[in-house]
This record gives sequence, C-alpha cells and structure tokens, in this order.
Amino acid sequence: MPKYNGLKIVSKVDVDSKEALSIVYTPGVAASCIEIKNNPETVYDYTNRENSVAVISFDYESSLNRAIFLKSTLSIDAYPFEISSKASDKIKLVVENIEPSFGAMDLSLIEEYVKNIDFNVQIPVLKGKTDNLKEFFLCVSKNLFMFSYDKLEGNNSEKSLQLRKMAGGVIEVELTEEKQKKPVGIVSDGSAVLGLGDIKGLAGLPVMEGKAVLFQQLGEVSAMPLCLKTQNADKIVETVLLLQNSFSGINLEDIKAPRCFEVENKLIEKADIPIFHDDQHGTAVVVAAALLNALVLADKKIEDVKIIFSGAGAAAIAVCKLILALGAKNVVMFDIDGAIYKGREQNNFAHDEISNYTNLGCIKTPLKEQIKGADVFIGLSAPDILNEEMIKSMNKNPIIFALANPVPEIMPDKAKEFGAFISASGRSDFPNQINNSLVFPGLFKGVLEHNIKKITTQMKLNCAFALASLVKDDELNPDYILPDALDIRVPNVISENVV
Repeated sequence: MPKYNGLKIVSKVDVDSKEALSIVYTPGVAASCIEIKNNPETVYDYTNRENSVAVISFDYESSLNRAIFLKSTLSIDAYPFEISSKASDKIKLVVENIEPSFGAMDLSLIEEYVKNIDFNVQIPVLKGKTDNLKEFFLCVSKNLFMFSYDKLEGNNSEKSLQLRKMAGGVIEVELTEEKQKKPVGIVSDGSAVLGLGDIKGLAGLPVMEGKAVLFQQLGEVSAMPLCLKTQNADKIVETVLLLQNSFSGINLEDIKAPRCFEVENKLIEKADIPIFHDDQHGTAVVVAAALLNALVLADKKIEDVKIIFSGAGAAAIAVCKLILALGAKNVVMFDIDGAIYKGREQNNFAHDEISNYTNLGCIKTPLKEQIKGADVFIGLSAPDILNEEMIKSMNKNPIIFALANPVPEIMPDKAKEFGAFISASGRSDFPNQINNSLVFPGLFKGVLEHNIKKITTQMKLNCAFALASLVKDDELNPDYILPDALDIRVPNVISENVV
C-alpha cells in the first residue's frame, strides 16, 4: 500500500470544452446557487458539502495526518487547517464562520481547548473520541464513473443542476504520495456572487467549487473553497489571518465593494502569503489584454480614446486603474447614481479615489449623453443598459465590452447588429469571451512557483501584455481578440510572465 504524504483538491469532471465550462462554471453554476438560496438544504445535493470535513488543530502537519487518515479509511474529503490561536473566542470565531463550506468539523486534536465551547453551528462538531467516526460525520462520498456530458438533458442551467446532483458537487480530495502543497484558499462571503448579488456564503459555494475546478485543471493548483458566514470586513480578515498557515495564498472572491477593498488592503498589509482579489485584478488583466488587441484592430491609441464605464464596483474600478496604467487619459465612470466625479455626494472612498483620475471635467450628464463620440464602452453593471441608439452615437469602430454576468448590458449579437466593430462579453456561447479564468490559474501558478509574496501593478500589466500577445497578428480579427478560455498555452504564459 502506498504511503500518502499529501492531499490535493481535484475535479470530479473534466472541463474540456466551452460547453463543459459553461456547465461546471458560469453561467450554468448560477442555477445551483439560486436553488440553495431558495432552499438551503439543497446545498447537500449540489455541492460536495455532505462529504467535506474541516480538521482543525494548532499544527498543520497534525491536521494533515488526520485528514489523510479520514480520506484513506473512510473516503471523507477532509481539509486540514492550522489555527494560530488557542483562545476560545478565536476558535469559536473560526469554526462558526467557516461552517458554510463543511458538513462537519473535526476538533478532536484540540479536545482540551474546545470541550467547553458552545459552537453556534448546525453541523456535527467532533470535540473528542467517538466509537464510530463514519456515523458521527454522516458523510456521503459520490463519484461519477465513465461520465459524459452527452448524458445531460435540457438547457445549460438544467444540465448544471443534473451534473452537480449526480456527482455531489464538482470537487473532491485526492490522496497523493508527494509532499503536501498547501492549497490556495478561495475566500468569499457571498455578497456579490456572479450577477446574483448578496446570496450569502452557503449559496455561493457552487461558484467556489467551480473556481477550484478551474484552478486545478487550468493551472494545476490545488484550491479550497472557503465560504464564510460573516460579512463583517474585520471578521473576514481575522478569520483568514487565524488560518493563513493553512494556505499558500488567498484568492478573494465575490465580496461586494467597498468591503472588498477594505478586506484586501488589510490582508495585504498583515498576511504573510499572497492576496489576490480575482473579481478585481483577474478581471482587470483580461479586460486590459482584450482592449490592447481591440485597439490595434480599430487603429486607435489608448491615450486618444474616450472610454465609458457602466458600473463602478470592485471589478470596474480595478479595470479602470489598470487601463489608466496602460495610458488611458479620457475615462468617465457611471454607476446607478450617474457619473462619478470629485466630491459627489454618493461617492464611497473608492469612488473618491478613482475620481482623482477620471472625469476630470466633472461632467454630470447621463450615460446616454456621455457615450456620444465614445470609442469604448466597458460594462460591469447590469443587463440591458445599452441600446441601439447609444451604440450608433459612438465614434467610428466602437468597441463594446458588455461584461455583466450572466446577462450582459447588451447581448453580443445585438451589439454587432447595431454597429459595434468589436463586441465582447463574459459568455462562453459567443465570440470574444472575456473571462478571468484566463488569468487566475496561471497567475497563482506563477506566484507559487516564484515564491511571490505580493502581487503588483507591474505584474498585472506583464500578464495583460503576455495574454494579448498569444493572439498572433495573422489571427487577430473582430471575433478573436483573446485566446480561448481553455487554450492550454495560457496558464504557462501567464505564470512565466508574472515576474
């Protein structure tokens, strides 16, 4: 029998086509999220939570050995954690906040410290020895054998629900003979999930599982979903810091603005591992790469074009900052309250900061007026913001990036019909998919290989240029401005160009 020295998080299914990507991840994954939001008990149908156990101790190796034991003897997908404090209130904070990701907790390694703690959770918590572990945890391991996507029926959402119910989610833990490599933690509070908004951590778990699949299949990086119960910025930060020795890095995900900025900034300041908010910076890199190639085709220079943003949340502000770093000069951002300008009453601190570099004329006219004569529209907002009249009022060869998910500001085919020179969206069923899955697997692969502790603007620019360069001059056309989401060249090129 082989000696197991580690664990890694792997996918239960292959993501080997655009259809598979759309079923396992976006847009299909939204169906599971909605089901869980409406009926929380279905989380056991559509995720691997039923077979997921968190093993917590004060020493990572001890937790790892316990997790290997649970997996090898009982087929339980056990996840090792090291908590850096023995204080009762800190242990209670961590256990209660990570509950959404797990079907049970194993605290038997720290029995003396937890036996008198009353945890406010709805799942089994093992505080000491038990005669029957399997019965205590009530775990159920599901696997798919000889699986084919052709077996699924219905539309994209229906296929996604069928797949997750058949497989019990899309990830599992696998034993390895190789020495343990700590996973990346995919941390979310569920406050800004896809286009679904604040659905909470439990309902966001299918998205984080899908993210873990892409980490593993595209970047060969083991990644653990960690959906949190709290939506308090300080408690999110404290939870991550208490557990940071359990991870090689942290990928923040689906945390709404401006909370996400506060969480990211505090973690970058205090953590000893790399912190990356993918909704911000992964999106920024891929949009910047797409814009570089789109401007080449349109025969325009970034310093000369007028760029209009619809949306001013986390992703939009990060995209805007990176585009400004590329040399953009004329940018106006809009949110639900209109144009953002210095001193606007509705601004939050992130709006105030970005207003130092955008809309320097403090224009206050609505989007439909400001888009007249614009060269580029970048939407990270809501469905159906853009119409025919607005596109026709833009400058020659207008570039439309309608990136709201799963329903964009305008459907890509309609944008083209109304005169867009280049139309892109976040969808995999149209040309020019702008998806941050092109970035985060390779970026983290590079960060871990090069032992990088902090991700800089220059690194993000390097990745954007590298991604854009994968589309050769003789391939570049209005329907092909970025590599395919599953292009096997992408993760390695990104990882090589992080530094």
